[in-house]
Amino acid sequence: MKKANVYFTNMRVRPEGRNLQQKLAFLIRRAGMDEIDFKDRFAAIKIHFGEAGNLSFLRPNFARTVADEIKARGGKPFLTDCNTLYVGSRKHALEHIETAYINGFTPYSTGCHVIIGDGLKGTDDIAVPVPNGEFVREAKIGRAVMDADIFISLNHFKGHEMTGFGGAIKNIGMGCGSRAGKMEQHCDGKPAVERERCIGCRACQVACKDKNRLEVGTLYREVHSYTVGTFPEVDGYSYSFGCNHCEEPICLKNCPTGAIYRAPDGTVVQDQSKCIGCRMCVMSCPYGQPKYFPDEGVSGKCDGCYGLREAGGEPACVAGCPNRALKFGEMDELRAEFGPDLNEGSIAVLPSPDETHPNILIKAKDCAQDAGYRELTW
Repeated sequence: MKKANVYFTNMRVRPEGRNLQQKLAFLIRRAGMDEIDFKDRFAAIKIHFGEAGNLSFLRPNFARTVADEIKARGGKPFLTDCNTLYVGSRKHALEHIETAYINGFTPYSTGCHVIIGDGLKGTDDIAVPVPNGEFVREAKIGRAVMDADIFISLNHFKGHEMTGFGGAIKNIGMGCGSRAGKMEQHCDGKPAVERERCIGCRACQVACKDKNRLEVGTLYREVHSYTVGTFPEVDGYSYSFGCNHCEEPICLKNCPTGAIYRAPDGTVVQDQSKCIGCRMCVMSCPYGQPKYFPDEGVSGKCDGCYGLREAGGEPACVAGCPNRALKFGEMDELRAEFGPDLNEGSIAVLPSPDETHPNILIKAKDCAQDAGYRELTW
């Protein structure tokens, strides 16, 4: 592969020298902008507009410089980004454009219009094949990005909790994905449960209850034990029930206020400030996971210890298991570690995984498939 030439400059400005915008114009010309035929062609400038109240984005002045250089060559530039998966100020096109304008990316300051790449609700995308892709066979990319004749990435450089560092590759690879595309990128991590190791000690249940400070009688994670067969041929197993952060979560679909939503990593979480206590999530979840708190008049649920994981830790249930029967990680890595005989939530005590497609892998004992199970009570 041919090595790319990299051009850079310092940020110093002297009265007799070029200002920062002039330096940027010089850099992009030196990088070969004059070799591109812009005449009457649409040029997408992929940029991050920033969230409302956030200052970590490029100044609109730099976008103006790039747009002016394109227009000087007869091109038709526009600024673009795709809607976010998480709840913020860029989850649909109306809020997204308003946020861009608030942060200064107006046609008057940048010299070109803002077009949200995946449309009003993030559903306007194109499935782009990825030839010879090892992990991805196709990528869902915003239609406006794919409709452009020329693509330019204008991005800042930053640290990022999932990719390590964010630059041009992240700006394009993640940023150009539609909401569905971002979902596929972020939800490949699944918990694995090795039931052969689970001894029903309930340490995970206690760790979860302690971490979430749940009241007496309320559990986000529950351990149940079962027996199958008749004496003297009896077998048994235990199962640790928790939120499976499903690919098609009914709790999210039925929440009327948007209180339940997907975090950037695909975890199904809840904003209790938006909860009206209607209990639709409690009634609709086939796994019985969201819980209702009558004193507060709101429901609550497992968030996969999202904050702990963002800080580099493990979910409390995983860290608290003395026998290491629980593990959280990427699906492919879990399969490699635990072997190919994992099933995706298909054991006798669980509802059919076809209903919500739970994000869980289970290394189950053979007896866990026996529908004639009996629950042990203590």
